[in-house]
Order: sequence, then C-alpha cells, then structure tokens
Amino acid sequence: MTTRWLTPKEQRAWRAYIAATHLVEDALDRQLQQDAGMPHLYYSILANLSESPGRQLRMTDLAERTKITRSRLTYAVTRLAKDGLVRREDCRWDKRGSVAALTDEGMAVLERTAPGHVGRVRAALFDHLTEEQVGQLEEICAGITRAMETEGSRPASDDVPWRRRSAPPPCG
Repeated sequence: MTTRWLTPKEQRAWRAYIAATHLVEDALDRQLQQDAGMPHLYYSILANLSESPGRQLRMTDLAERTKITRSRLTYAVTRLAKDGLVRREDCRWDKRGSVAALTDEGMAVLERTAPGHVGRVRAALFDHLTEEQVGQLEEICAGITRAMETEGSRPASDDVPWRRRSAPPPCG
C-alpha cells in the first residue's frame, strides 16, 4: 500500500486546523472551569439535555450527540449526577437502557453560565470570521461530519465514538 502523503498545502491546512481547534477548545475549557467549575464536555452534555424534550435523553443518543464514547459519557454523567446537575434513570421504553435527565439545578447552572460561554465562543471563533467564512466553516465541518458518520454507519461498527466500547456493553 502506498502512502498518500499530505501536500505542502494540505500540511499547512492540517496544522492550522489542529492549532485552531486546540486553542478554541482550551479557551472554552478555561472559561467554563472559571465560571462553572466544569469542562466544556460537561457543559455540552447539559446543553444537549436542555434542548431535548423533557430535558432528557437516552444515554446512547446523548453519546451520539456529544460524539464521545459511552464509557466517557457514563463517567461524565456520574460526575454531573454527583453534583446534582443531572439524574440518571432507567429507560421506561427499553429496560436495557438508561436516560440522563437535566435537573432544575443543572438548568440553573446552564442558564447562569451560557452568556459567558457564548461570549467566549464569539471571541475565540466568530469575531475573527466574515459572514462568508462562517458559512464556509459550517459547510466544511458539516461535510466532514457527514463523511465520518457515513463511514461508521455499517452495522455493529466501532468507527464512531458513541459506538465504541472499552469494556463490556454498558446499560445505555
């Protein structure tokens, strides 16, 4: 098999992407640690639950939305539950699964933290882009996401994070 090395232009784009994503994620993590004592991932879990009917999601659906492994989600939800921000419940429609539900306290933390988070997202990313670049960014990222999810759509595939299992299958 012949390696298709990156062209100089692709190498520059790749390194720019890596630098930008690391810097943006670091800025968001620092802001959320300061304002809410939580990493960006935990905030994303709360935000996804707040946007769902009844402020709850089945754990497998939440893993898919946050693009993380089930074991990482289980750990995060356990920590959030310990802080009283979410509840973990048995799934009423599927006895094998479980549901994460946003508590009123979790919603209050989210509402209190959201303005600072949005301000940091804007300052770290969108304030540096033109309207046209925002559209291009969306198009590029959506295209990458579609391609990666389609690759992982084969039955029983472990190509996407939310289908990976590092241990025996969890309940969710």
